Amino acid sequence: MVSRLLVLSLFSMLISWGGDDELARRKGMVMAIDEDAKALCSVNPAQFLPPPYGGLENTVCQPVWNSFLLRYSQTKDNVVTIVLSTVYTTGWVGMGFSRDGKMINSSCMVGWVNPAGQGKIKQYYIEGLIPSKIKPEKGELPLTSVPPLVYLQGATIYLAFQLKYPNRLKSQPILLAFASKYPHHHHLTVHDDKTTILFDFSSGNSFDVSAGPNGYASSKKTHGVLGILGWGLFSPFGAIFARYFKNQKLWYYFHVSAQFIGFILGLAGVVLGIQLHNKLQVHIPAHEGIGILVLVLSVLQVLAFFLRPDRDSKYRKCWTLYHGWVGRIALFFGAVNIVLGMHYAGAGESWKIGYGFLLGSIMLVCIILETLLRLKKLDEPTHPPTYPMSST
Repeated sequence: MVSRLLVLSLFSMLISWGGDDELARRKGMVMAIDEDAKALCSVNPAQFLPPPYGGLENTVCQPVWNSFLLRYSQTKDNVVTIVLSTVYTTGWVGMGFSRDGKMINSSCMVGWVNPAGQGKIKQYYIEGLIPSKIKPEKGELPLTSVPPLVYLQGATIYLAFQLKYPNRLKSQPILLAFASKYPHHHHLTVHDDKTTILFDFSSGNSFDVSAGPNGYASSKKTHGVLGILGWGLFSPFGAIFARYFKNQKLWYYFHVSAQFIGFILGLAGVVLGIQLHNKLQVHIPAHEGIGILVLVLSVLQVLAFFLRPDRDSKYRKCWTLYHGWVGRIALFFGAVNIVLGMHYAGAGESWKIGYGFLLGSIMLVCIILETLLRLKKLDEPTHPPTYPMSST
């Protein structure tokens, strides 16, 4: 009981660690709506942009980042007309649509006005982070037959394009970037700055994905901590107790306690992950699918605890094989999903180093204990048969 209370206390400390600092940081990073930028929304693009980009009905104009303004309208037929504007001198300006908030595998509309005064706008597909992996004239944006355009009005550049979706566009991760150097033969130069926002096309609200409203950053961190503690710490140690310490009197209680705590923490992490998914509408199929798989396997392990047959039952051997291998599979995919989660969340080096050290330590302990176990079995004497031998 004392050890269990100590573990729970440690968990509470880890969850609350840095909470006040995170709250202060988040408050400082939430995007503020600049009144001067709002005033720029009073400019009427119909004076210089042709239809359908000029004179949009039910236009929403929203400052999104620095001097970037996003004007858009969405019809009942799910046609979204977008006009992005920002202060411009040289180089290029881009707006991308991402599945998960990352640059890789996103499709972007990029525009610029060259020194000769010619406007260029193209769709790009980002296959990688190096210039050769950013492919012009490729992408997954559902552009309509209305040609996109770029227009320079004074010191402001306007990128306009139209999209047609099968369903109404709601929350969408958006990439915004700019560079002071022109593209070279339509190949983009390295951006000077960029950001990722989550824009709600239903309400016109946006927030920085790195900060986020309603404790998004804190929830994402807690989701990661719960997963690492549940499936990366307690569950592996519970399995270690069962395999290597059966000669100890209390091994069973340590095994059950560790596995139960690991299950509860993992379940809490899945519930929090579902809440983040519903809030952000960001789809990460691999991470979500493996998480559900591990949860199902964990539930099966809990059910196996209640359905464990007696030692002298003929089903005990089958139950032991089932329980052991389902546990191993759950631990393997749990570790894989933790790594995937850190990758998709853009976790910092401290997270990667910390979990790498934890995983490496557990693997080293298992290798040492497995070696000792096999050596012990080799040293065990072979007993002669206890049944009588027939003589001739």
